[in-house]
Amino acid sequence: MASKKGIAVVVPALLLAATAVGSPVTAAAESRSAPVRVAEPGDQNGQDPDDQRNDGRNGDGRNDGQNGDGGQGDQNDQNGQNQNGQNQGDQNGQNGDGQEGDRNGQGDDQGDQNQGIQNQGQQNQNGQNQGNQNQGNQNQVKPGPDRGDFVSIRQAPRRNRPAVSRSGSRGSFTSRCGRNENQHHNPDNFIVAPGVRNGAHHIHDYVGNLSTDGFSTDESLAAAGTTCALGDRSTYFWPVMRNRAQRDDSGQARQSTADGNVGRIVLPAQARMQFVGNPKSKVTAMPRFMRIITGDAKAGTNGTANARALWTCSGFENRAFTDKYPLCPNGSRVTRVLEFPSCWDGRNTDSANHRTHIVFPNGDGRCPSGTRAVPQLRMTLSYNLPNRPLAFAVDSFPEQGHDPVTDHADFENVMPDSLMRRAVACINGGRNC
Repeated sequence: MASKKGIAVVVPALLLAATAVGSPVTAAAESRSAPVRVAEPGDQNGQDPDDQRNDGRNGDGRNDGQNGDGGQGDQNDQNGQNQNGQNQGDQNGQNGDGQEGDRNGQGDDQGDQNQGIQNQGQQNQNGQNQGNQNQGNQNQVKPGPDRGDFVSIRQAPRRNRPAVSRSGSRGSFTSRCGRNENQHHNPDNFIVAPGVRNGAHHIHDYVGNLSTDGFSTDESLAAAGTTCALGDRSTYFWPVMRNRAQRDDSGQARQSTADGNVGRIVLPAQARMQFVGNPKSKVTAMPRFMRIITGDAKAGTNGTANARALWTCSGFENRAFTDKYPLCPNGSRVTRVLEFPSCWDGRNTDSANHRTHIVFPNGDGRCPSGTRAVPQLRMTLSYNLPNRPLAFAVDSFPEQGHDPVTDHADFENVMPDSLMRRAVACINGGRNC
């Protein structure tokens, strides 16, 4: 009888022990089921610059892991993961717009309290370097351009300009800066992605300031040399054009190919940096170190609210496309016209989105209330390119597919004050200087 009671006590104990052993096995299986993010080629710095703002971007993801579009990667917390805040991989490398923040280490049970700890272990081994090197995985290369993006210039809509009134300013001032014969190229943009290498994910042509890169400051620009005459140290830059049938032999070829930009870079046959007046008023001097952008490098996905591309052909300047590449007749050059905003708030040399401190005139040419007219920069870039569809394209962000509507340009005024006063006098005096 005593032996039967002993057996009765031992059996429940064995069952309890088996149950206790089973729990960690289940937890381990759940841990193994969590997917690991695979690094995508070509997105080495993951910033999304041409969102047109500089709110806390960093050079390699080290500062605080902020992303290009302000998504801030807190999506993991929204799904109940990472109860301690962030996993370690995300601290050093958030995705370009936060869209993929919730992929890092998600399992089937997103609310599992242990998952934040599991993520930390996995991200230490697999995620930290990927974060620094491959942020912005949303930048998948989109094929493009399409054959339908190329249209005869004769089908382009006519351009209408406001009439210049008696009180308007009819003159102009041209800063002679060359056409980038020294081949100053890089994929940076210090205005919208300061401190970032390859912040633009496309190559820029530069004229003017010889030092411009992703780490430029007002002070470094003021101390540098220039390709412009009369001591104009301003920096003028825009995305390059490429002949897509020819080989890219530049020093950035590998990175450009990873970002979807292929073909030989074609320098402008002519590049004119011209400042013009306002059709309804005189202009006042632009402050030194004013930063101005035009167009939207992501208009293919953002929409066309800020698109300002003008694609035309030499001899056909009264017609232009915004969203098509022009096919020009023999003897005519593909021409880009990039007009900058010119109604200044009178106080700021930059703004968080790089747009609100200086805006475009109204449709009739007048500056909006509370702003004053300053000289308007108009870049005119002409190219010798093949006259056939798909033969050429502008560099773009990987996901923009070389859409012509994404054309854009950037400028910082580093003219001596005396030269700016001279430009204003020419413009207001009706002279072409």
